[in-house]
Amino acid sequence: MTKKILLVLAFGIVLGLSVLPDSIYNSTGLMLDIGLCLLLFFVGIDIGNNKDTFKNLRNVGFKMLIVPAATAIGSLFGGVVCSIIFHMNIFGALAVASGFTWYTLSAIIITPISAELGAIAFLSNVFREIIAFISIPFIAKHIGYLETIAVGGAISMDTGLPIITKNTSQEIVIISFISGIIISLLVPVLVPIFVGLM
Repeated sequence: MTKKILLVLAFGIVLGLSVLPDSIYNSTGLMLDIGLCLLLFFVGIDIGNNKDTFKNLRNVGFKMLIVPAATAIGSLFGGVVCSIIFHMNIFGALAVASGFTWYTLSAIIITPISAELGAIAFLSNVFREIIAFISIPFIAKHIGYLETIAVGGAISMDTGLPIITKNTSQEIVIISFISGIIISLLVPVLVPIFVGLM
């Protein structure tokens, strides 16, 4: 799976650099939305097809809130570590880390305060998303299913969900979706808080 993802990404980069006309970029947003909706539609069918999934989730209960909490705490801890390593403002690093792979929103919130930090937020969250796509199959196979949710942050409910679905179980897919929603809701709350403290 990882090789396929890397090949498709490389193929897209080559097409974007050399073959595709500039006019196609006006409709890439629409094509991405359609593709994402189709992916989520088929994931939904797959979840609905397994009748035991929701029964098993009742047994998990509030424990599923541990995953988004651990994801948020781990990401923010990573921001603190990066602020020390790179001699950054700690609240600026926390603002970047609290993007949780939602690179468009976090960068937009941070850029009016600091264009440099906004660029860092954009790039670090894009890189985290790419690393998640590449590492989810490995993490699922060698570390654990729940950990695949944490690595992706907010994308565990949308673009990362098909990869998580392919490499984990149906129960994990639903936990992933719920975790992604919670993490996504944290972004517009935490990023402005940390930006305000800079």
